[in-house]
Amino acid sequence: MGIKSNGEQQTNKAIGWAARDSSGVLSPFHFFRRHEIVGVVTEIGNKVEKFKVGDKIGVGYMVGSCGTCDSCNDELENYCPKMIPTCSAIYYDGTTTYGGFSDVMMANENFAVHIPDTLPLDATAPLLCAGITVYSPLRHFGLDKPGTHVGIVGLGGLGHVAVKFAKAMGAKVTVISTSPEKKQEAIEHLGADSFLVSRDQGQMQGAMSTMDGIIDTVSAVHPLLPLIGLLKCQGKLVMVGAPDKPLELPVFPLLLGRKIVAGSCTGGMRETQEMINFAAKHKITSHIEVIPIHYVNTAMERLHKSDVRYRFVIDVANSLKL
Repeated sequence: MGIKSNGEQQTNKAIGWAARDSSGVLSPFHFFRRHEIVGVVTEIGNKVEKFKVGDKIGVGYMVGSCGTCDSCNDELENYCPKMIPTCSAIYYDGTTTYGGFSDVMMANENFAVHIPDTLPLDATAPLLCAGITVYSPLRHFGLDKPGTHVGIVGLGGLGHVAVKFAKAMGAKVTVISTSPEKKQEAIEHLGADSFLVSRDQGQMQGAMSTMDGIIDTVSAVHPLLPLIGLLKCQGKLVMVGAPDKPLELPVFPLLLGRKIVAGSCTGGMRETQEMINFAAKHKITSHIEVIPIHYVNTAMERLHKSDVRYRFVIDVANSLKL
């Protein structure tokens, strides 16, 4: 991985895998790139100050922002109107951002984070998106206080790390899921304190008005009214999943309890580094399945079937030899 500072121009010939037609099938792809994820720094620009060759670093959801708007000034680059995603976007110089399915990448030092030596690169990589997506709202909405009762809706890629972060912050954690078979995983392996089957009206009724906040990680269409009912007065329901259709939001239950429904999307670079350092301190990583690059199309099919616990990580260094 190469690192540059603002204003430096560098290009690298890369070998990767990409989908280049409507089929969505990925195949070998040769291209030139300058950025975009975890790896070891192999070279740096002559103005780089934050990193040195040999450092373990990561690049998350974004690789650029305007640097001058209110969001950027507040270290919330992820909310910048001109934020540049790590893949399928246009960089400052007009080139395409290609993501991380390749043997080399180039990143601006302001959009990379240090990975402590105590964290494994493979199981840390998903934290740069899933991890910060749940860590940020836990901090911002005050759900990080010891003794706070936090509900986590969904036990997938986002939900399982949300449980880990909330527990490390000292919260009481209840997992809320449609799948009863996930109870053992939630409590015995991830450390949740309790488990609610959201389709069980008796269980949901028994937990009414008990939670200070809920992090909703589900991207499928689902009812919000039962979740709002779980909140205490002035409780907060924070949406981090992204359903592809509008959800129905009943207003009257919000009025009665001064409850809040909010949204949150990843985090800024300062907070992302803070999240990684917190993960290192508390030994938090993502549950992963490491795969070679040539398995990626099968992995995509399995993702559509929710057949993964909980994130695929591509071992590029050992498998991308074309």
